[in-house]
Amino acid sequence: MEELDVLVLLDVAGLEDKEKFEKHVKREGFSPVEGESFVYTAKSTTTTFSTKAYILEVFKKGLQKNSFSDANLIFLLNETPYPAYYYDKQTNDFEEAKEEE
Repeated sequence: MEELDVLVLLDVAGLEDKEKFEKHVKREGFSPVEGESFVYTAKSTTTTFSTKAYILEVFKKGLQKNSFSDANLIFLLNETPYPAYYYDKQTNDFEEAKEEE
């Protein structure tokens, strides 16, 4: 399996404890991009489907350990962009953002 380059951009408002959040994502294998706020890189050796699921789970758990007002997430796997996600406080999960027609 070839290694995937992962880039995650999180847009979060009102995050209570950034240090606690970043400690969680670092422990799960994501490194903050120096000079950028809420941008992380990682390497993955699993399938794109598994990597996508892992990204959503790690960032969901990190946010759930904190209080925040809202969050949006986008990521690239080997420079291929994936759909944007928003955190739905009703379901306590990331939901794919639907494009308006």
